[in-house]
Amino acid sequence: MRILGLGLPELLVILFIVVLVFGIGRISKVAGELGSGIRSFREGLKGDQAEEEAKEVDPPAKSG
Repeated sequence: MRILGLGLPELLVILFIVVLVFGIGRISKVAGELGSGIRSFREGLKGDQAEEEAKEVDPPAKSG
């Protein structure tokens, strides 16, 4: 299994260094914040899509 040209041993070394530098607590906090950010982004996209679909289905009436 190779991800971005890196094998499993290289990925494990990178993970080990990240844990040494940041610590387990900070990594879990950052991962949680990243997850909530992605969730908010997806909800925002769904809201934009719903608005676009509403505009296509029910165009505003022209006054004149």
